Amino acid sequence: MNNLELLRGALSAHQQTMQQLEALLPKIDEVGQVMRTCLQRGNKILLMGNGGSAADSQHIAAEIVGRYKRERRGLPAIALTTDSSILTAVGNDYGFDQVFSRQVEALCDEQDVVVGISTSGNSGNVVKAIEVAKERGAITVLFSGNTGGKLAGMCDYSLIVPAKETARIQEAHLFIAHSVCEIMDLE
Repeated sequence: MNNLELLRGALSAHQQTMQQLEALLPKIDEVGQVMRTCLQRGNKILLMGNGGSAADSQHIAAEIVGRYKRERRGLPAIALTTDSSILTAVGNDYGFDQVFSRQVEALCDEQDVVVGISTSGNSGNVVKAIEVAKERGAITVLFSGNTGGKLAGMCDYSLIVPAKETARIQEAHLFIAHSVCEIMDLE
């Protein structure tokens, strides 16, 4: 297989995954409205994930705090993946599986929205954080793929991309994130 065939195959898989998101549009709309309502009532959004999903959580938080398309005041969102001192201290003292749950315990208020991003739906540190978020009365949202894993049954809202390949799931997560930001940006 040459490079062009490889790229055409990746593009075809991407297009197929994106077309399958049509069925998720009502859920994406619902999550966008839930997040918008959260911000309107003065609550905040906490986001987390590992690897590429950590980058996605930071990207979404930046769109919310900065702006997506329209000029507006900054809105409260925190990516739990960004504070290296917290991540390393908690990881060292309690274990990597506690790096997000400890932050949720410290920062999460009732009716905040806590977003876990996990392509498999089985990331242990995200699972623990969602458990703590639910105990604190937060609204929980999952961005995942394939079957949604363990987290699918735990979260209030699950946006599960019908794909198995991590790259395709992450590409779809970016579309979902921007779609949710579009809804949150409505006046």
